[in-house]
Amino acid sequence: MDDSQSGRPLSAIVLAAGHGTRMRSERPKPLHVLVGKPMVVWVLDALADCSVGRVSVVVGHGADEVTKRLVEDAGDRPLEFVEQTVQRGTGDAAAVGLTGLVDDEYAEPQDVLVLTADTPLLRTETIASLVEHHRSTDSACTVLTADMDDPTGYGRIVRGRDDRVERIVEQADATDDEASITEINTGIFCFRRGLLAPALRRIQPDNAQGEYYLTDIVEVLADTGHRVTSMVADDPDETHGINDRVQLASAEAELRRRINLEWMRQGVTLVDPTRTHLDATVVLERDVTLYPGTMLQGACRIGAGADIGPDSHLVDTVVGEGAHVVQTAAMKATIGNGATVGPWGALGPGDEVAAGVTTGPHYAGANTAPPEPASPEPAS
Repeated sequence: MDDSQSGRPLSAIVLAAGHGTRMRSERPKPLHVLVGKPMVVWVLDALADCSVGRVSVVVGHGADEVTKRLVEDAGDRPLEFVEQTVQRGTGDAAAVGLTGLVDDEYAEPQDVLVLTADTPLLRTETIASLVEHHRSTDSACTVLTADMDDPTGYGRIVRGRDDRVERIVEQADATDDEASITEINTGIFCFRRGLLAPALRRIQPDNAQGEYYLTDIVEVLADTGHRVTSMVADDPDETHGINDRVQLASAEAELRRRINLEWMRQGVTLVDPTRTHLDATVVLERDVTLYPGTMLQGACRIGAGADIGPDSHLVDTVVGEGAHVVQTAAMKATIGNGATVGPWGALGPGDEVAAGVTTGPHYAGANTAPPEPASPEPAS
């Protein structure tokens, strides 16, 4: 790969317009939360470390809600929002997404990634490898694929001469021979930017769903002599989309495992990682010890040498160095250096335990809501 290829601009289109009917929820699918972050934010975070310039987010169902949340979480991300007002398939969504990428901002040639918002397990390293493969092979299109023991429900990769990718066939349109193929499309692509829009204009909704499939662009490009290649993901599970609550729980468990593993590598002790729940937004300093049954959510910050748990639930709470927090629930509270809280403590918003103080058991802060009085028994 020459320097002109390695240094050319890279943008991205994130498809976040779907309804997600199998989630059975009023909440837009991209905003379902995993370990403290909406699933679409996991995808955007993975892109942030890949030298991606502008990102076009295609919204649809719950567009205002999705846009508002992402604006709040965007930070300095260069996001553009475009709306797919009628759901006409992934090909149409990609075409809408292109309108969010201003052509005159980058000199040609350039590359563009197309990803779905429901793949929170996708790693930065995998995206970077896909782009590298795309550029090193001088491809018009590179599709990220995976080998599945059971490929049911996924589009199959059909290869031709010289093992090149010729087309992708969806499950509903596959012949028996095509359905037996185990290499599947993950819905994640890298395109040469200048070829994407013309190819999208050539696809037609000639399929069982009557939709414009983004996958049809592979055949369009291959038929016109352009090189279409693939990169097989090292870990097929990383590419799975989230379609229901079962898959959501499975993805959360994997993200929690990754988070716990990383904290242990950074000098934090998790006595039982399988019973320790940490949001991605939590900050832990060295030599923190977390005992079983600990759940830390939101903007928790735990100082060096502090012990939390067992059976403690802290939300948006700051714990000082060397503090001990046992069997305690706290929300938006502050616990000073060397303080001991619990067992059976309860702290509410704004509560503070001063440095070095030991509260003793059954401690309730001043801002902890008292229990609701029991309703009187009805007269017999």
